[in-house]
Amino acid sequence: MAFYSDPVNEVLKNLDTDRSVGLTSAEVSARQAKHGPNKLREKKKKTTLQRFFDQFKDVMILILIAAAIVSFTIVVMEQNWGELFEPGLILLIVILNACMGVYQEGKAEKALDALKNLSAPHARVIRDGSERVIDASELVPGDIIRLEAGDFVPADARLLHSVSLKAEESALTGESVPSEKDYTAQIAENAPLGDRYNMVFSGCSITYGTATAVVTATGMDTEMGKIANLLDNEEDTQTPLQQKLTQLGKYLGIVALAACAIIFMVGLINDLDPMHMFMTAVSLAVSAIPEGLPAIVTIVLSIGVQRMVKKNALIRRLPAVETLGSASVICSDKTGTLTQNRMTLTKAYLDGASELELITNNNSEEIKKLLCYGTLCCDGSVVFHGTEEQHIGDPTETSIVLAAHKNGMPKDDLNKKYPRLAEIPFDSDRKLMTTVNRIDGKNIVIVKGAFDMMMPRCIAGDLSVAKTMTESMSEDALRVLAIAYKEIDEIPENPTSEELECGLTFMGLVGMIDPPRPECKVAVATCRRAGIKPVMITGDHVVTASAIAKELGILLEGDRAITGAELDRMTDTELDASVEQISVYARVSPENKIRIVKAWQRKGQVVSMTGDGVNDAPALKAADIGCAMGITGTDVAKGAADMTLNDDNFATIVDAVKEGRGIYANIKKVVGFLLGTNIGEVITVFLAMLLWHKTPLLSMQLLWINLVTDSLPAIALGMEAVEKDVMDRKPKPKNEGIFAGGLGIRVVLQGMMFAGLNLIGFVLGETYGGSPATGQTMAFMILALSQVVQAFNMRSEHSLFKIGPFTNRTLNIAALISTLLVALVLFTPVGVAFGLVTLSWKLYLAALGLIFVPLVVMEIGKLIGYLKNRKK
Repeated sequence: MAFYSDPVNEVLKNLDTDRSVGLTSAEVSARQAKHGPNKLREKKKKTTLQRFFDQFKDVMILILIAAAIVSFTIVVMEQNWGELFEPGLILLIVILNACMGVYQEGKAEKALDALKNLSAPHARVIRDGSERVIDASELVPGDIIRLEAGDFVPADARLLHSVSLKAEESALTGESVPSEKDYTAQIAENAPLGDRYNMVFSGCSITYGTATAVVTATGMDTEMGKIANLLDNEEDTQTPLQQKLTQLGKYLGIVALAACAIIFMVGLINDLDPMHMFMTAVSLAVSAIPEGLPAIVTIVLSIGVQRMVKKNALIRRLPAVETLGSASVICSDKTGTLTQNRMTLTKAYLDGASELELITNNNSEEIKKLLCYGTLCCDGSVVFHGTEEQHIGDPTETSIVLAAHKNGMPKDDLNKKYPRLAEIPFDSDRKLMTTVNRIDGKNIVIVKGAFDMMMPRCIAGDLSVAKTMTESMSEDALRVLAIAYKEIDEIPENPTSEELECGLTFMGLVGMIDPPRPECKVAVATCRRAGIKPVMITGDHVVTASAIAKELGILLEGDRAITGAELDRMTDTELDASVEQISVYARVSPENKIRIVKAWQRKGQVVSMTGDGVNDAPALKAADIGCAMGITGTDVAKGAADMTLNDDNFATIVDAVKEGRGIYANIKKVVGFLLGTNIGEVITVFLAMLLWHKTPLLSMQLLWINLVTDSLPAIALGMEAVEKDVMDRKPKPKNEGIFAGGLGIRVVLQGMMFAGLNLIGFVLGETYGGSPATGQTMAFMILALSQVVQAFNMRSEHSLFKIGPFTNRTLNIAALISTLLVALVLFTPVGVAFGLVTLSWKLYLAALGLIFVPLVVMEIGKLIGYLKNRKK
């Protein structure tokens, strides 16, 4: 049937649902079984087998496999069966390496899937006669849903009622201007999608107004679902850091290949076995090129993001993790973010009264009338589950609703007694909300909002006293809302602000307190210590904002607090000159937020900005890190943001910055570890060939080291806990490279150190063991196990013994596995296949001493660095 052209009653009948009660739980279960989850078909994921074969797309791996096949063919042709094991073992190691790659990719994919599930959208639905919030994926045809500005439409739905509704439908229709909706519209059966004004569609968003609708289609049956195949071309993208590391890998690959080519040529010139030299050269290239680095970085990022989720920060885009480490300015909303968002109505003022009245469970009749009018002009509601209260909607509204409830006026009863006939929804430009209610046979317009916006619209009431009262309440850190009204004869067909929000009679003020979060004071102090500037941005009165900001330590001596009006009078040049001194912005508009972000960015700062409304989306996108509110935030704001704060808490942003810095530091540790050890391998073989025309490591030995001592310790190193002093450092510059701070020099020096140790071991083994195999065994043992030791060295810039050598449990397990796998080929008959031999106890002792040289060298280097920093 055509749900848009049939009468509403016919639609409800066909969907077998009730507009006021909704579906029953039993009916929902039956329909979920029939229609499935309300999700679009996802892009088909690669199977494990496909991912396995993808591991062999690397050119160097293919060359190595080809070389092994050639070697195998020569063995068969010459029937030299003693040489058969080497190419077979190389192929086995390559397959094991591919399995490791599949494991890494699978781990990263699972982590990212978990994040996707956490950020799933929600829907407000009426079921069994009560309103609740559910995952949008649980919706079924026939569900009654409620929508308001900022919501994403969770499914295709026919409007049952709407007020000033507008929907952004460019994803479906291509129209850049929001479509105006009307639940009473009569639509022809052949009307195109863009002309179905009584419908809303999945994947679009509500930009203005409110609505109640019945779901007509879910999942792949929606209009968006019908074109899902056209949308199923999303490619996996890398973060900027991953792209840089991929590029770096290519450059290192060129250098490694050049070195390997020289090694191969030197071997040929000196009459070494061409096949053995070719296998060694290619194996060295495979081992030396950190082709797995971007994948390991993905895992480190994903694991770090999962850790953030546990602290209520949901990262929606992986690149945001990198940016978090550079955050130097945090612009935060006040209400609910810096404060507890537990709005409680404490005081009220009635026009003509001489003093404020405290809110109790039994206020005067005049104050009860004020609370009644205020509640009628609220969309928020309070639902009671036994002794527990669930506040749905804006906390300022729910505080009014709760105060009325405690005075014996439940909102549902008031709405039935005094029905709402029309409304103009709240928006952040007017800072007002208006409803028209039928009260005692009269059409009463009720306006609720900021006093400074209300005052010029009032023609009756003692406004000068009211202004004084507003300022007095604001100085006590109360958030103040004004309530006014007027009577009208007829309700306009399309209510406008100009028509209804004028000629008002001032009724009174309500003041609510939202105390600062205790943890935010500590978080602000942490920001200052970390070189981050905290800035408060609020729609509240400047006096209220300043009082809270001073208490939290945001507004210091010499700092300024300005209003949005003052900001509007500033030119960009004036704002740039004073932005560093302004710590509080009060009475701001969403447009003001964008100017503040741009001003800081022109100063070269990395800006985090919080927001919750539809109009905040541009500012969230403009900021380097957009933070949406998880509780009060609209779906549109969340969609535009890089990060969602599940608890709407400023301290969570600071925790996220701390985690971001820790993750970036861990990635640097992983990069330093892998490149330092890989460079050591290349220099070892390169110098040995140039100096002695001998290879200190065979192809199988190199590949085994690459398999067992690279990936596992590297991933474990990426799971290192955030260091305690990470917030005692200044933010890293926005465009700082991964090798900044001397990491590049340290990597090269560490590579030279490993090469030196390996060559010393090779010479000692060959000299005192009497054969090249003894030297190769020494070099293998030193290179493999010194890399395990180096993984511990890279854990921190502080002494390993200061942070505790074995406090990273994951690294302990990885190191143990790597050591056992190395020991497997060193001390068992398996070693014969790898060209390894048994050493004398003196050589084992010498090798053990050389293995721990990196620990001594790194500890001395850390001590020198510590002493230098102390002098600064």
